[in-house]
Amino acid sequence: MLHYTAMESCEAARDRLCDPVAEVSAHYLIGRGGAVLALVDEARRAWHAGAGEWGGCRDINSASIGIELDNDGRSPFAEPQMAALEGLLPGIMARWDIPPEGVIGHSDMAYARKSDPGPLFDWARLARAGLSVWPESGVAPGGPADYATPETIGAFAAALRRFGYAAPDPAPPLLLHAFRMRFRPDGGAFDARDLALAEDLARRFPVDPGLAET
Repeated sequence: MLHYTAMESCEAARDRLCDPVAEVSAHYLIGRGGAVLALVDEARRAWHAGAGEWGGCRDINSASIGIELDNDGRSPFAEPQMAALEGLLPGIMARWDIPPEGVIGHSDMAYARKSDPGPLFDWARLARAGLSVWPESGVAPGGPADYATPETIGAFAAALRRFGYAAPDPAPPLLLHAFRMRFRPDGGAFDARDLALAEDLARRFPVDPGLAET
């Protein structure tokens, strides 16, 4: 799971993540210059996710590796930092048998309260490297002004549930916001492209609820 630190420096983030009083931790912290700090052994539970759900699993802290990226949440992610992340992820994914669709953001599993790693994070770059996923669709952007009907919103929520989101029906606006931040950070009202992208992800990367621990 990927996060941004939203702190003034990597050192400040490290100090907080190592402070028992803060009750927050992560397995790795990557600085803007590309330095990778290992803070918690991968086999141990880190406190980075909090309340939320992904793929039917609600105890995300016990089922994930947390990676914090030194970023204020308003700036592009530095090239050395992205390169370091691309160097770190393959080993983690191999050791724990994590498929590309298992690399998610904090906002994916806690979209009602979290926004990291945010709309400036380059998910498409990770997908090109086989380290995450990206939707494919031939549907043109946009749609009629009244595209958001109960049927289309319901289909959108159903597709996102198959992909992994905890998506109630009807889908709340915050769910669309989280989906857009990751896969289509261009704003605007719900339209046909949102549904097509969600259905493509659900078709190619479905979650098997029978394998998810609750």
